Amino acid sequence: MTDFREILRLKSLGFSERNIAISCPCSRNTVSKVLKRAIELKLSWPLSEELTNSALNALFYPKESSSIPQKRLPNLDYIHKELLKQGVNKKLLWTEYLEECRLCNGEPLMYSRFCYYIQQDEQKRRATMHINRKPGEQVEVDWAGDLAQIIDPDTGEIIDAHIFVGVMTYSQYTYVEAFINEKQQSWIKAHVNMYKYFGGIAKILVSDNCKTAVVHNGGWYNQQLNTIYYEMAEHYGTAIIPARVRKPKDKPNVESSVGNISTWIVAALRNEQFFSLEELNRAIKEKLKDFNSRLFQKKEDSRLSLFRCEELPLLAPLPATPFELADWKQATVQFNYHISVDGMLYSIPYEYIKRKVDVRMTDKTIEIFFNQHRIASHRRLYGRKGQYSTIVEHMPEDHQKYLEWNGESFRKWATGIGNNTFNVVDAILTSKRVEQETYKSCMGLLKLADKYSVERLEAACKKAMSYTATPSFKSIKNILSTGQDKVEPEVKVETTHNNYGITRGAGYYGR
Repeated sequence: MTDFREILRLKSLGFSERNIAISCPCSRNTVSKVLKRAIELKLSWPLSEELTNSALNALFYPKESSSIPQKRLPNLDYIHKELLKQGVNKKLLWTEYLEECRLCNGEPLMYSRFCYYIQQDEQKRRATMHINRKPGEQVEVDWAGDLAQIIDPDTGEIIDAHIFVGVMTYSQYTYVEAFINEKQQSWIKAHVNMYKYFGGIAKILVSDNCKTAVVHNGGWYNQQLNTIYYEMAEHYGTAIIPARVRKPKDKPNVESSVGNISTWIVAALRNEQFFSLEELNRAIKEKLKDFNSRLFQKKEDSRLSLFRCEELPLLAPLPATPFELADWKQATVQFNYHISVDGMLYSIPYEYIKRKVDVRMTDKTIEIFFNQHRIASHRRLYGRKGQYSTIVEHMPEDHQKYLEWNGESFRKWATGIGNNTFNVVDAILTSKRVEQETYKSCMGLLKLADKYSVERLEAACKKAMSYTATPSFKSIKNILSTGQDKVEPEVKVETTHNNYGITRGAGYYGR
């Protein structure tokens, strides 16, 4: 599927149609059609967040027909390898190609056209070209083949350290850093540190075709960038053009620099011992300084001087904040309109209850997306599990009203009913270590007042206080439901006991 959004973004950055086609990837003809259609639609970058990829597809191709038969193209990589084998010719391969098309109901090419594609492919494989890069235009990145070593200070174990190399194409100015592995976190961190070291950003980033850069590779024209890698490129305003698999000529400068780095940095440190990654990188930094300052053999300049004079002024400025590595996960919105991330709970608008959402997690923020639209954002919580981050606007209206109540408002409400109700509310509010734990009981008293009247609630509270100094919501509810608040208290009869029997007091006779 054509990435219309990326095509428009790269065009806004001033990239040619050729480079856009390589980066996306798609044909130059497709890029030209998309840009022409965008002008007709009066679309320009940045696009509205309401325009999803499906909506863009409908705008660009409103009546696109999928019924138009497409001719099945031959696998040119396979054909190239087969033609090297003894006795294999184009006629044989075309016959096999016809049978393949018949089995999958594909429309085949004629033999002449079949041979034309093979001829064009062979010419491309033989062709070589020197490209004069503009200053500040491109940087190439890769992992060096040679490894450095670290000694574990506790066990004495030898640990391999992987070397990241970034090279400015024009000046050959180089950045080198060691990492414990070649995983996503190391890959992204290396780029962030590289841009900081350069002090600016090149327009084009030519990367290795590794899994941390490309997640789906069905050929050079069907590559998809890793989501996090794409986000990093968008953050720094650069375009990523992955090199083809086993095609070192796609990034010749970094390939050449890797050999020099192996000699002048890795090999130069072979007799030194390092007990941490920090120690190793400090030593690499010193060697790298010498490497970049060393004069070229056939030029009077060094990598450093050429970079500072001709490339650095042309680099795009760094963003205000460096790119922050993010992880993604899917979550289902619970009935309490929250999702759980590492034991912490974050609110989402209650309309999305039981919906599946995409969650982007960084060290500082939690962002929630639904159908590519951000619907919530929270500062990430740390510490005790089970903490809540709740935005009031995400709550239903009746739940928002509940938040308006606190200890002070409950006491104020009780004062308006009577002393006994106030004493009960005060006793409930102070019965727990955390006052908020008692709010449900206080809200229950409000509902009892609505159900039975404030007069009966006051009477019930009076009766409960006669039993105990710490009444509960449950006891008040039982008094009201059984009607005990309506029963008049019995009058005690005064009696006097003596040796001669019972002597009734004056009250008994109504005196």
